[in-house]
Amino acid sequence: MALSVLDMFTVGIGPSSSHTVGPMRAARLFTEGLRDAGLLDRTERVQAELFGSLGATGHGHGSDKAVILGLQGESPETVDTDTADARVAQAAADGKLRLAGERHVPFCRDTDVIMHRRRSLPAHPNGMVFRAFDGAGGILREGTYYSVGGGFVVDEAAAGADRIVEDSTILPYPFTTGAELLAHCRREGLRISDIMLANELSWRTEEELRAELLHIWGVMKECVHNGCTRTEKLLPGGLKVSRRAPKLLTDLEATDDGTDPMRAMDWVNLFALAVNEENASGGRIVTAPTNGAAGIVPAVLHYYEKFVPRADDDGVVRFLLTAAAVGILFKINASISGAEVGCQGEVGSACAMAAGGLCEVLGGTPEQVENAAEIGIEHNLGLTCDPVGGLVQIPCIERNAMASNKAINAARIALRGDGTHKVSLDKAIKTMRETGADMKVKYKETSRGGLAVNVIEC
Repeated sequence: MALSVLDMFTVGIGPSSSHTVGPMRAARLFTEGLRDAGLLDRTERVQAELFGSLGATGHGHGSDKAVILGLQGESPETVDTDTADARVAQAAADGKLRLAGERHVPFCRDTDVIMHRRRSLPAHPNGMVFRAFDGAGGILREGTYYSVGGGFVVDEAAAGADRIVEDSTILPYPFTTGAELLAHCRREGLRISDIMLANELSWRTEEELRAELLHIWGVMKECVHNGCTRTEKLLPGGLKVSRRAPKLLTDLEATDDGTDPMRAMDWVNLFALAVNEENASGGRIVTAPTNGAAGIVPAVLHYYEKFVPRADDDGVVRFLLTAAAVGILFKINASISGAEVGCQGEVGSACAMAAGGLCEVLGGTPEQVENAAEIGIEHNLGLTCDPVGGLVQIPCIERNAMASNKAINAARIALRGDGTHKVSLDKAIKTMRETGADMKVKYKETSRGGLAVNVIEC
């Protein structure tokens, strides 16, 4: 298998990569399959069933809306986030879908998008079944998909294997563990970002890669800007959570005279809050590696840009390459899905990725980078995913701010050492996977435990 930096960082829509981005992609894949098989003109009705975590928290995560948009041919990368809700409401009001953007079919939201709160499919908590029917009610085509975290979608065959879409590309420096990655670095005398760059050239030129990564960085910056300038006072949903980023920006601009020794922390909090408030309201997001943890890498990158004098675009590219290398280790050896391993797989993975990326651009050795990433995940082990009301708001938004500062601290701790440490990143990732397996289902993005049942939704 081969994973790219552009698999770990993708442009999408909030509020959730596994519950919004993944279902939209799956629905679009299903309708594309209908078209490719010549079945679109014979289709008179479609139905989607969402299981497990998708069924339990899908309404709060926008899974039903995502499916409706995906069936109409929309993709997370290009869907108009400002009109998405209105388009879904219009489809429900009109009682019809424009399937794959081409064919109008009857549609009833209550019976054609079914959420099973307490039923799951066998391969993963985020399962979906799509069916297309002909005019006589016969099934033309049926497809089962799993949204396995970070917007990754696999069909039933892949779900039974390693839940990673196969890519047979031969890489110059293949690695599936941190130990293998460090061995490449030591043997070749290269940084982790150099190893990643060499591998990325198997798919695209360096100029193309740089342009793609700087585009990702541009979307991250735009997301922070949008989160800081929204005029709505409250986030959508029944919790009536106040937006904090706009006021915090105003306060910081008015009071930051450079004398507060802790001012960087306030700015990092701002950057993370802005991203995750934008995510919570269904805005344009970079999945990094998930939407629930989308604020951490951008916040730490903004810290690098604002507070590191030598920061430049080359550093941004190296940061993202290094962070992706760390993320790939989590994706291959554990999970980045909150529904599978809890929030340690989302915020914990993102914290480790940001810590490793920052450590590298601050001059860390490969061993120090691996140490920083290990610190980042070790101190997020056991983190549960218990969103109040099924919304990606409490505790998700503040949790990103906390983890962003934790990532910076992890990088600084690692830089003060020589790279040697007792717990390897591989061991920490293995522990995260095992902890997730032991974690009760109610703490894994079902909103049936923790804060989700101890906080009144009003």
